[in-house]
Amino acid sequence: MAVRLVKRCTCLLRGAMLEAPALAPGCGLRLSRVAPRVLTSSATSPSSHFPGPLSGLVEKERAFAANSEHQDVDQLIEKATRPEELLELFRGGHCLHENHAALILIQLSRLLASKPEDKKALLLQDAHFQQLLQLVNSQITSVWHGILVKLLRSLYALALPGACKELQSVEQEVRWRLRRLKYRHLVFLAESSATYMQERDSQELLAELLVHLERRWAEIEDCRMVVSMMAKIGHLSEPLMNRLEDKCLELVEQFGPDELRKVLLTLATQNRRSVPLLRAISYHLVQKPFPLTKGILLDLAYAYGKLGFQQTQVFQRLASDLLPRAPSLTSSEVARCTKSFALLKWVNGPLFDAFVQHILDRAQTITGLHLCNMLLAFAHLNFHPEQEDQFFCLVREKLGSMLSGLPPALQVDAVWALCVLQQVQEAELRAVLCPELHTQFLGGGSPKHQSTFQKLLHINATAQLEYPEYTGPLLPASAVVPRLSALDRKVTPLQKELQDTLRGLLGSRGSFMVPTQYGWVLDAEVVLDPDSQFLPPRDFVAPHLAPPSGSQPLPPGAKRLAFLRWEFPNYSSRSRDLLGRFVLARRHVLAAGFLVVDVPYYEWLELKSEWQKGAYLKDKIRKAVAEELAK
Repeated sequence: MAVRLVKRCTCLLRGAMLEAPALAPGCGLRLSRVAPRVLTSSATSPSSHFPGPLSGLVEKERAFAANSEHQDVDQLIEKATRPEELLELFRGGHCLHENHAALILIQLSRLLASKPEDKKALLLQDAHFQQLLQLVNSQITSVWHGILVKLLRSLYALALPGACKELQSVEQEVRWRLRRLKYRHLVFLAESSATYMQERDSQELLAELLVHLERRWAEIEDCRMVVSMMAKIGHLSEPLMNRLEDKCLELVEQFGPDELRKVLLTLATQNRRSVPLLRAISYHLVQKPFPLTKGILLDLAYAYGKLGFQQTQVFQRLASDLLPRAPSLTSSEVARCTKSFALLKWVNGPLFDAFVQHILDRAQTITGLHLCNMLLAFAHLNFHPEQEDQFFCLVREKLGSMLSGLPPALQVDAVWALCVLQQVQEAELRAVLCPELHTQFLGGGSPKHQSTFQKLLHINATAQLEYPEYTGPLLPASAVVPRLSALDRKVTPLQKELQDTLRGLLGSRGSFMVPTQYGWVLDAEVVLDPDSQFLPPRDFVAPHLAPPSGSQPLPPGAKRLAFLRWEFPNYSSRSRDLLGRFVLARRHVLAAGFLVVDVPYYEWLELKSEWQKGAYLKDKIRKAVAEELAK
């Protein structure tokens, strides 16, 4: 600093010598008097004889010195590693401008982020910390925008009490400045402080912040910002999320694979099935040769499965990219991916066989949970792997020792899956039909308990109908009585048209929407005598009902027919193969002594007139009887 001062003085003296009038050699004393006067007047009086160069240089020197000191304070704040250093800096008499107190608080919050709560509590009681808060409160109107939003986030992180006037002052200042803040400042505030605002009951500030973000959505500039907003704050405001989806559609061409993954995961997490956005993302995934990593592939499969969005070309790409990576997947990733494809109702034989081989290669390390998840996925899709014998040998070996240790609901799921795949054994039936287990789900009102109880009915039916040597235990008679909820479902267009046509065809000679003790509902039931004439089904013994009804046995040669409709969701994706649940239903109805009349949606949709529909059902009845006679 002294060297710079000497240089400045030299420059000023040289300027004075040049400006002074020429003097005789004998006038040296006068010159020595002139120079100090010139310096003094120039430095102190703006109206002196030399106002321009001298006063400007002095003012610049003062600004430079102040700037240097401010920079030194900034560096000290950034380099501080302990809260005590920051408080010492505040007490040390440094020249602090209006942002320094706020910056010290922000740095304090960062240093205390990993500290225990008692450390924060001690800091809040420190007298110097309270003085620092008061200083910030007095300078709050002069704090810069960017530092202000960081300051509010830091005060939330420091867990100041809601009644703290300094915190309220900062919140109020932010509310006043919302219109003037840049959009990126609003985004930072929402992403970093929304959770704190909800916890601390700052709902008014949060509501205003979300409104400003929604109204100024056109100011979003880049992909990173819109993706981050969707993931972190989109769920807080429905109008804002709609705007963000519109912005995603606008910017989707610029998205890389990671941005596409984050958007899909956000939609899946919030269960938002935005069809236009999903179509745009699917188009770019198919058309652009993105290098997709293993993690991205698994996340994409999960998101599409969670949202139930069908896009065959995307699934084919996911399967083709996952197939060579199958040996490098973990057992958890294999189970997760299989479950995702099961939710999509999409079967890829080579990929699933590779997953089965992966499980067989790691038989010693596979857990019961992962094995049950794969078993449920295969049962849902009715998929039978090529190495079926080896796979189910492993399943029996693992489940035999760990079935009783699984949660009761998972035990039921695993045995139900084995029933669907026709691989269940009597010991497994006994394990879940024993009173100690099934009584937990009798009378349960939650949807999960009702679903588990429905599977117990299917397991009970499998034991009765497909295992004649099975001696028990079974569900009690009171438990298999159909509940009202079995019929309390929304009527589909196909169901309504089929019921109307059957009523016109059968009249009083048929029963409609018949709930059975096996957990299935028949669309219609009729009885045919040996001459293929309809008989009233209510007059004859009906063991499939609970409790059984009727008193007369069926006449010799008479046959029971059950009509079963198969809707579009009952099939695998892009296939005419029924899903496992409905294959099990058809098997049970056949085992109960019925002839099954299948009414698939793709055949029914081709029928236009009532006459065609009636003729179609009559033809189906004749074919079912002819097939039975041919056996």
